[in-house]
Amino acid sequence: MRAVDTNVLVRIITRDDTRQLVAAEDFLKKGAWVSHLALAEATWVLASVYERKASEIATAVEMFLNHENLTIQDSETVSAALEKFRCQPTIGFSDCLLLEIARKAGHLPLGTFDRDLGKLDGAEKL
Repeated sequence: MRAVDTNVLVRIITRDDTRQLVAAEDFLKKGAWVSHLALAEATWVLASVYERKASEIATAVEMFLNHENLTIQDSETVSAALEKFRCQPTIGFSDCLLLEIARKAGHLPLGTFDRDLGKLDGAEKL
């Protein structure tokens, strides 16, 4: 299966460049795989560059998870991260994803200096 990068995901959500949007949608017709890294980067770009709110970012991740032509790396872990993010939107989606990846791998606690992340089950504030 083919894969997509951050820019393709961002185009699908922002729809801000018609030419690139058409190319992205055409590429996705045959299906594509989305890595954790591409997903995390896309949420960062949406927050930092496009100033999207946490609720909008959560909706975007949910759209990726439910997209008929996208296969998300370890979608169960991404869904668990999304659930945490929806409950604690002050914690970035990427941090929630890091925690859930560590949980699935059996490598808890996740050490962090982040005060908010450190409050989550499975994380340890250093």
